[in-house]
Amino acid sequence: MSLVGKVGLFGGTFNPIHVGHLRVAEEALRQFGLREVYFIPTGQPPHREVADGVPGEVRYEMVKLAIAGRPGLSVSRVELDRPGPAYTVDTIVLLQREHPEGVAYIVGADIFSQIEIWHDWPRLLALCPFIVAPRPGVDLRVFSAPPFDRAEIYFLNMTPIAVSSSEVRRRYRLGLPTVGLVPEAVDRFIKERGLYGARRTPPLE
Repeated sequence: MSLVGKVGLFGGTFNPIHVGHLRVAEEALRQFGLREVYFIPTGQPPHREVADGVPGEVRYEMVKLAIAGRPGLSVSRVELDRPGPAYTVDTIVLLQREHPEGVAYIVGADIFSQIEIWHDWPRLLALCPFIVAPRPGVDLRVFSAPPFDRAEIYFLNMTPIAVSSSEVRRRYRLGLPTVGLVPEAVDRFIKERGLYGARRTPPLE
């Protein structure tokens, strides 16, 4: 089955969004001919607290800054505007109604490999195709075995993304270099607000 013309849904906390997220989204657009990729920052993740307590609205603003001027990339408020825990299965159902051309869910191999802790995962696996981004230390052969054999899975042909949001937060907290890990506009935003323990800098005039 072809994914050409479908909409990619890329969910996550994006705390913060980094260059790896952008590369995955742009590779998905290019490799599978998607019409668009929506970043979907979650408000209240079901399985964990948002590190450093960064509100959804702030993470949404960072995504907007990161994708500015990048064709084919958009950001959705669908999970931020919904009260309570944000379950991926509900988000996909809602956006399928809005996009009759079809949707595909973009996810890192490390997160996807834990599918059995996701809410209503058997239904989720059958809802739409999945585009999986390789991650260091995750053997993609795991997705050939149950329960993944019931899903339609596509793999991004790319070098595994080594950068992680947790590492980016650690670097800000310790005052280590972050050049090349987050877009410049996001870096300025983080420093102007002192997020993640970063040393606060005055905004540019």
